[in-house]
Amino acid sequence: MSLDAESTQPILQSYVGFDSITSQIEKKLLKRGFQFNVMVVGQSGLGKSTLVNTIFASHLIDSKGRTQPDEPTRQTVEIHSFTETVVENGVKLRLNIVDTPGYGDQVNNENCWEPIIKYIKDQHSSFLRKELTAMRDRFIQDTRIHCCLFFISPTGHSLKPIDIVVLKKLTEVVNVVPVIAKSDSLTIEERIAFKHRIKEEMAFHNINLYPYGSDEDDEQDNALNESIQDLIPFAVVGSEKTIVVDGKTVRGRQNRWGVINVENENHCEFIHLRNFLTRTHLQDLIETTAMIHYESFRSKQLLALKESGSQQQQQPHH
Repeated sequence: MSLDAESTQPILQSYVGFDSITSQIEKKLLKRGFQFNVMVVGQSGLGKSTLVNTIFASHLIDSKGRTQPDEPTRQTVEIHSFTETVVENGVKLRLNIVDTPGYGDQVNNENCWEPIIKYIKDQHSSFLRKELTAMRDRFIQDTRIHCCLFFISPTGHSLKPIDIVVLKKLTEVVNVVPVIAKSDSLTIEERIAFKHRIKEEMAFHNINLYPYGSDEDDEQDNALNESIQDLIPFAVVGSEKTIVVDGKTVRGRQNRWGVINVENENHCEFIHLRNFLTRTHLQDLIETTAMIHYESFRSKQLLALKESGSQQQQQPHH
């Protein structure tokens, strides 16, 4: 071994083999599999279940959409979670989808977001309890919410006041990714104007959306995050039906005016959302949840415990 004068880093004279550590880690991780927890939030009837099924190319949640015009709208009335293991090229992903009640559906919507926030905090609390037990598990099952897909109604006007309140509450505790649902109900011009208005409103109300960016990011990461921030909110269309376009079978929707190909970026931004969630940022969403949101929750809880402990010690004993 000799030292390179320029870098002062040792140069190895022969192959040692520690560069295989990446394949060792990969082997262990593949054996264990990955856990990804996604929550969907938004008003009833925006196609939340359909979009999740479209992203992961699996029927994970039954849609509550109507099949007949005279059918009453079916709603999610309580928080449900659905777990499914999906495998792709030997990589095992345990996918946990948390479906929430459509908020803002009632006449009085005061504090309608509280069960959603409570659920997110409860998962942090459960993880912390398991972490603090004396005989803790080697691998704690992670139920913390890694990503919250926030569905915006395609009104073409602006965000509703309740949307702003819920977004502010959510961004404090979870990675929020906003999507304009059923965006095929807007023309391209309307969609561009609507997205621009939403961006302005979010900036005005200081709503801090994922991805946040970090000092560890290199130029490539920063460029990728900037391109994502330009796209947000993603204007999407979901469909589990397959249609034939130019002899190819694709997922999409057929209407009287023509065909909407979900995976055609000229039709909607579904493909960008899917790539972002699964191909480029899946691991970062998991890490950000642990390092930012959970860490913030953990430090607050432990400080509160410490304070209550010191107050009890200070109380005079009779």
